[in-house]
Amino acid sequence: METLSILLDGKTTVEKASSLFDSLETVELEFMIGRWQGHGLHTGHPMDGLLEASNWYGKEFVDLENVHPLLFSNQQGEILKVAPNPIAMDWALKLPIPKDNSVKPLLMMINNWLKTEKSQARLRMMEYRSKLSATMIYDYLPINDSFRKLDENTVLGIMDYKAISQPFFFVLKRVKNHP
Repeated sequence: METLSILLDGKTTVEKASSLFDSLETVELEFMIGRWQGHGLHTGHPMDGLLEASNWYGKEFVDLENVHPLLFSNQQGEILKVAPNPIAMDWALKLPIPKDNSVKPLLMMINNWLKTEKSQARLRMMEYRSKLSATMIYDYLPINDSFRKLDENTVLGIMDYKAISQPFFFVLKRVKNHP
């Protein structure tokens, strides 16, 4: 099955990822409530590997108005809520940042500086690629993350960032035993 091979491999093309996304069932808002662990789906996007290199954990949807779009784990394995930073996003897209463990200490230090308990996004139903589905809207960045259901505990997300025409794809898996 093509879907399974794309997800297991973690690498594909924008065309195949877009086709998969378009074929999936939409997601209702309530479905997204909870904590999700994520990983990128590499399609040649400038951000491919960057989240993993910075110890990205995933996202947390507390309710429709309170969303933590960037969760990272620190060196002790604790989960930190991190505020998205427009300058860091620009650098990530423009500078040749290595996307491997060599930058992990620096990126983890930056995450510590950007720690927050304040919500950084909200959740709404929005139309994207001709379907109405749950969408996370960042408070301080021109970014929307739209979601489609892979199964009852897994979604395929697509980041639509105004600054770059190529979408960034990622997979979120619901964390069990988390309220």
